[in-house]
Amino acid sequence: MQTIIEIKALLIRNKLRLYQELSQSKEAMLLIKKSTKTKLNPEEREKIKILLIDICKSIPALAVFLLPGGTLLLPLLVKLIPDILPSAFQDDPTK
Repeated sequence: MQTIIEIKALLIRNKLRLYQELSQSKEAMLLIKKSTKTKLNPEEREKIKILLIDICKSIPALAVFLLPGGTLLLPLLVKLIPDILPSAFQDDPTK
């Protein structure tokens, strides 16, 4: 019975992380759109750089699932390469 509760907690936590990642992606799109009309200030350029790096980190993490045994490989890769996950999915946001 404890396992069901843990699974529910993980699903809720990951749902919130996905929402955060989507809102960050939306913010990146707004900044990219703005950059086509005006020059971004240094703070906005740094923000877009961080957001684009996060988006690029998502692609390999999702591609791992396409590999045979990908659902087993992703947790292993996260242990070996902790920075592979986007910031929204990291337990310690200060990293």
